[in-house]
Amino acid sequence: MAQSFKFELVSPERLLVSEDVESVVIPGAEGEMTVMAEHAPVMTTVKPGVVTVKPASGSEERYVVFGGFADILPSGCTLLAESATHVNDIDRDEIQRRIQEAKEDVADAKDDETRTKAESFLHQLTTLEGAILPA
Repeated sequence: MAQSFKFELVSPERLLVSEDVESVVIPGAEGEMTVMAEHAPVMTTVKPGVVTVKPASGSEERYVVFGGFADILPSGCTLLAESATHVNDIDRDEIQRRIQEAKEDVADAKDDETRTKAESFLHQLTTLEGAILPA
């Protein structure tokens, strides 16, 4: 059995997870990363995506996050999400609303840097939509 560590997933609304886990897969800004016990200290931004949690006891759980950052230490990991929900509770209308807002942000961008950031966020949302919602 793999060594466990403390993981917390926190959104402004509530604490979603606070338990000992074997591993967590986080959608980091530079790509997905798997966190395990004794991980080297890292702080990373989190892009919209799915966080996969493998508890020390129980079955794998998945949560959708919409940005934030993760603080990873050898003894644990805390993910502070801008918004988060269990994947079973995700609402197709909510994803569509966020995609529409992102499209409007792209259209309203006043300079190339702002447009590039908005396009990147839109791409992340549409990728997320394809990954968690059936067609």
